[in-house]
Amino acid sequence: MKIIPPAFEIIAPSFGSSFYFSKYVENANSKAHLWHYHPEIELVFVNGGSGKRQIGSHISYYTDGDLILIGSNLPHCGFTNEETGNKNETVIQMKPDFLGNGFFDISEMTNIRNLFSQAKAGIAFHGETKKNIGKKIESMEQQPQFERLLTMLSILNELELSKEGTVLNADGFSMEMQMQDNDRINAVFNYVKDNFHEHITLEEVSELVSMTEPSFCRYFKKITNKTFTKFVNDYRLVHASKLLAEKPISITEICYESGFNNFSYFNKSFKEFTGKSASQYRQELRSVLK
Repeated sequence: MKIIPPAFEIIAPSFGSSFYFSKYVENANSKAHLWHYHPEIELVFVNGGSGKRQIGSHISYYTDGDLILIGSNLPHCGFTNEETGNKNETVIQMKPDFLGNGFFDISEMTNIRNLFSQAKAGIAFHGETKKNIGKKIESMEQQPQFERLLTMLSILNELELSKEGTVLNADGFSMEMQMQDNDRINAVFNYVKDNFHEHITLEEVSELVSMTEPSFCRYFKKITNKTFTKFVNDYRLVHASKLLAEKPISITEICYESGFNNFSYFNKSFKEFTGKSASQYRQELRSVLK
C-alpha cells in the first residue's frame, strides 16, 4: 500500500514583513501537488487558466483564474500545475494574530474578524471582486513593506464586504480538529489523490489510518460531512471535468482515466454532479475558454 504522509507546512514571513508574500510564474509553485495544512490563513490569486480547487472536503474545477481565501489549518491542495495555463500565482499567508494579540478585536477590524471566521470553510471569490482584488494583490509585489500591509488590510476588508464569494464547505467540515485528526484526514486525502484512478477499498483506507471500517466511516462522515465513497466519486468527477477541458480524448477514455469502470454509471454521476452531460459540459467549457 502506498502511503503518503500528510504535510504540515512551516511558513516564515517574508523578510521585513509580518506575513508571507510570494509570486510564482505560471506553475512554479512546488507545493502544489500535496495536501497540506498550516495555522496561517492563506489568500491565493491565480491569474488566468483553469484547474482543480481542493479545499477541505470540497473539490471543484475553476476556469479563468481563481481567488481563494483558506482558513487556519484547513487542509488543501495546490491550485496550479503544468496544465493550468495561468500567467502567475500569488500566495499570501498570515497567522490569525499576525498583527499581535487583540489587534483584530478592535471595532475597526470587525469586518476582517468576520472574514477570518468565514474562511474556516474556505471562500472562492468571482466576478469583479476576483478581477479587482487580483490586480491589488499583484500590485503588492512592488510596494514597500508598510504600504503592502495597508493594502493587505484594505483587501481583507473589501473581501468581507463583497457579495461575490462562495463558501466552499458550506455543507459542513469539522475545522476544529486535533493535530492527530489533521494528520489522519490528510493521509486519507493524499491517498485518494494518488490512487483515485484505481479501485479503492474501505479496508485499505481504514488500515491506512489504523481504524476499523465502521469506525473510519463514522469518523470520515463526522469530519467531512460526506461519505468516503462520495468524496472519492467527487474527486473522480472533478478530474473528469479537468480532462474534458484539457485533453482531446474521447469521453469513454476520460471515464476510465478518472477511475470509473462503468460508462453508464459515469454518465449518470457526471450529470448529477454538474447538471450537464459530459459532452454538453465539454462543449460549453470550450466556448468559455476560447
